[in-house]
Amino acid sequence: MIMENTKSNRKPYWFFSRYPIDGLVEFFKRKAVPIHRHTIWYYLGGTTLFLFAIQAVTGILLLLYYRPTEEAAFASVQFIMTKVRFGWLIRSVHSWSANLMVLSCFIHMFSTFLLKAYRSPREFSWITGSLLLFITLAFGFSGYLLPWNEISYFGTRVATESIASIPVIGHYLLVFFRGGEDVSGATLTRFFGFHVAVLPLLLTMLLIVHLLMVQVQGMSVPPSVESQPGPRPKTSPFFPNFILKDALGWLITLGLLAMLAALYPWELGVKADPFAPAPAGIKPEWYFLFLFQTLKYIPATIFSLSGEMIAVMTFSVVGILWALVPFIDRRANRGLKSPVFTIIGIGAIAYIVIMTIVACMASKQ
Repeated sequence: MIMENTKSNRKPYWFFSRYPIDGLVEFFKRKAVPIHRHTIWYYLGGTTLFLFAIQAVTGILLLLYYRPTEEAAFASVQFIMTKVRFGWLIRSVHSWSANLMVLSCFIHMFSTFLLKAYRSPREFSWITGSLLLFITLAFGFSGYLLPWNEISYFGTRVATESIASIPVIGHYLLVFFRGGEDVSGATLTRFFGFHVAVLPLLLTMLLIVHLLMVQVQGMSVPPSVESQPGPRPKTSPFFPNFILKDALGWLITLGLLAMLAALYPWELGVKADPFAPAPAGIKPEWYFLFLFQTLKYIPATIFSLSGEMIAVMTFSVVGILWALVPFIDRRANRGLKSPVFTIIGIGAIAYIVIMTIVACMASKQ
């Protein structure tokens, strides 16, 4: 019901008379969040969203000075860090928030997987969430090259070479992403376009769809809690109770981010020289290390086929199957326990952690 026009509520009447969103307001007033021992995992989605907002704000500030050309990219970042007031801090916050966003997104994904929140009727919430994780990783990959320093240049060259191993279309994809046969200024321009235009657009559209699905369908209750005898789990109002706790998590995240950016500012390194030999110990960002280390263990040829091609195709198939888990785990959709998928989730976490640690230890030797 639209509020009456009185002196005490004239401003709300002015707004509600023009934008009748009473139904939306009532929805958030009635919305509740289940309370149980796994409730803590519900806050990771909001943390990831908060870090994305920081990425957007700091990215826009950096965009004011950054120049995406082979000649000027490194110098522009150097100018930001040395001449622009608090430029070094903004860049450090942007870099650290990117890493924390990937970490938060991974934890959110695996907590959702282990709590079976992908089961019916939330299949498409899981699919959009999986796509958001893949786009987040693409953000990290495209942004890695933008400083145009030695590590990012040769790291991108090594990483993009794997694309060529894809059967039939591999070479065409390589040329498309690089803008030519080798990593050059054209590659930098394309990665910049992906990083500031294409990927933000895709992520924003998917994020809106994902958030709408979560709001409409509500928070999933884990099967272990849902199957317990007795009354259903208690609930807490989404507004203001859950929002205030979510905001507290944002403040803690912001404090951690400020500490990391101030105490461990992100270094720039040495400008890339395409004619120089690749430095020893080239490796990707930490969230790709498990893939990087896995490739080291793959033989050059397997049954007369390229080992790298088999590895890339296997990773691609695993990613597709991961996104389609709600349609594969039929037991969870029927409300039954699915220990096989729980073991798969725990195994995936263990594999990623162990291979990442092994890769870090190998790089220090």
